[in-house]
Amino acid sequence: MGDAGRFTVVLGVTGSIAAYKAAEIVRALRALRDPAAPERRVNVRVILTANGAQFITPVTLQTLTGNKVYTDTFADADAWDVQHIGLADDADVLLIAPASANIIAKLAHGLADDLLSSVALAVTAPLLVAPAMNVHMWEHTATQENVATLATRGVSFIGPAVGELACGYTGNGRLAPVPEIVAAVERLFLGTPKDLTGVQVLVTAGPTREFIDPVRYISNPSTGKMGYALARAAAAHGAQVTLVSGPVNLPAVPGVTQINVVSNAEMAAAVLAIAGEADIIIAAAAPADFTPRTTATQKIKKHGVTGETLELLPTTDILATVGASKHPGQLIVAFAAETERLEEYAAEKLTRKNADVIIANDVTAPGAGFAADTNSAVLLTRDGSRVELKMQSKDAMAEQIIEFLVGMVKSL
Repeated sequence: MGDAGRFTVVLGVTGSIAAYKAAEIVRALRALRDPAAPERRVNVRVILTANGAQFITPVTLQTLTGNKVYTDTFADADAWDVQHIGLADDADVLLIAPASANIIAKLAHGLADDLLSSVALAVTAPLLVAPAMNVHMWEHTATQENVATLATRGVSFIGPAVGELACGYTGNGRLAPVPEIVAAVERLFLGTPKDLTGVQVLVTAGPTREFIDPVRYISNPSTGKMGYALARAAAAHGAQVTLVSGPVNLPAVPGVTQINVVSNAEMAAAVLAIAGEADIIIAAAAPADFTPRTTATQKIKKHGVTGETLELLPTTDILATVGASKHPGQLIVAFAAETERLEEYAAEKLTRKNADVIIANDVTAPGAGFAADTNSAVLLTRDGSRVELKMQSKDAMAEQIIEFLVGMVKSL
């Protein structure tokens, strides 16, 4: 890691026509300042791949960074600072922008056949990847599987954006806007802003269990990972967070008040008791929609039984109940796990539940279903806004959602 007086960004530049934007990225990174410590600055060290050097010269990047540009794994290596280890150790963040399909594949499979891929394998600092490529290359199953694999390892992706591509196509694959890339680095440089200080956030997470008898119950595959990630992100932004959690196998979130429940009735009671005090309610739980009319006091025996009829009753609709009593200025965030007609069903639920925001995801999509460490979704609002949340780790998605909510809170 860099010393206390500087924050070192190791910037990897790969073979893409968007490599010319590396110059703009470098200038913007070097302009970053820490208001709390004016003497602290951003230092940029560039690794330029052989293909990247076909689009932008080492001299350009050396002039802009004030540092040597690294292109060869073994150039000037010595016993105490082999370059791929020295650069990895020095990095406070490794940013690859633009990132080609080739480097993404190398990262996903642990290949280290050049300096950049070697540094990426050795680095322990956060890894940010800004892809740029042809739309068909980006949408290819291999690339999407590689992205999903990296997301499960905590790699954060910035973009790509939709737009006109150098190859003549229009679609997904354009390098994300430079301010967006720099903002991702700035969050690591300055730390998470405490922009939700004084804000009360209520998060629900996980499934509920509706018991048929003492050993059997109705439930669903929810693991609570998304809800817990949202609680962590909100707390990191300074919010006072209460997490109402169904039965999950996850560690408690530091700094968060947690209320553990089992059944839908228990979750409803816990949520409704404190919902009126919350400024933001994030309903990420998957409570059961039905519960048995009666629960047997003893285990129901299978032996000698040819059939069993289970009579179900609807449970309390927690989200609809909260939405019906929403007070002015309160934000309600719903989730919609769908298997078809994603945005249509989500928009209908948004209105029916009287929510302000809904996060809709297709649970049949690879890497986005129950129990996955990654997710992809679409964020919809009552005023018609739409934000595509690309495949990423659930922690990264939670941060993106919380940042969106911060903007909504500031506009109230």
